[in-house]
Amino acid sequence: MECNIEFWNALDRIVANSEIIIDRPKGTRHPKYPDILYEVDYGYLKDTSSMDGGGIDIWKGTHNEQKIDAIICIVDLMKRDSEIKILIGCTKEENERIFHLHNDSEYMKGILIYR
Repeated sequence: MECNIEFWNALDRIVANSEIIIDRPKGTRHPKYPDILYEVDYGYLKDTSSMDGGGIDIWKGTHNEQKIDAIICIVDLMKRDSEIKILIGCTKEENERIFHLHNDSEYMKGILIYR
């Protein structure tokens, strides 16, 4: 399948023109599901919108180069929705943690698409 450069460029533009809000820092737990631990900073892009009515979700890793590495497309059977989340500056290990977080439940499944 051919990589669509314009898709990634559009994501770059929206991230570059948005403030990143980290509302669930690494090491914190999900407010509704305390058994879920965030092993990577998680947040959203301020003044954007996503399928769930909130801002576009992002995972912000610890890699020195803070560029978009990938997206994860998820389906949430409990909420009966789907959305994408942008991965920024994630290491290989952080990508794996994010992937497993979105696939370790019978109610949520995701695919990781690398840039």
